[in-house]
Amino acid sequence: MSARLNYFGSQTAGKAIKHFMAVGRAFKESSVPVTTQELVALRVSQINGCAVCIDMHTKEAAAAGESAVRLHLVAAWREATVFTEAERAALELAEEGTRIADAAGGVGDEVWRAAAKHYDEEQLTALVILISFMNSVNRLNVITRQPSAGDYEAGALH
Repeated sequence: MSARLNYFGSQTAGKAIKHFMAVGRAFKESSVPVTTQELVALRVSQINGCAVCIDMHTKEAAAAGESAVRLHLVAAWREATVFTEAERAALELAEEGTRIADAAGGVGDEVWRAAAKHYDEEQLTALVILISFMNSVNRLNVITRQPSAGDYEAGALH
């Protein structure tokens, strides 16, 4: 399968994507633990079916010290006992923030309160922007069928 578009072959898209990806790198500087960021990015990408991002964030999480067991259980985090309350709150926020149409009103107050219990305003801001960013990147990749899943090497985009 080949990509429908070559973003970097387009002057307009190439410039926009370059800046867009710089936004993604800025999250690494937030006080949200890197492993939590990667779990959130992975869960959003699983929901959206973005193989490129699933590959990337699985490998980045492993490079940041995440265990294989936890990575395998992200898709079933509700039933898994290996995630902290804070991580569970972030994953639930990620799910409701990704499934806006399914959540009839967006992110519910209970989900927001659970996240706010574990993350301060700066961290919540970072999580909300990360969730939105990942949804955008997933859509850019899925719409154009970016085919590079499996080839990513941890640290390649950082």
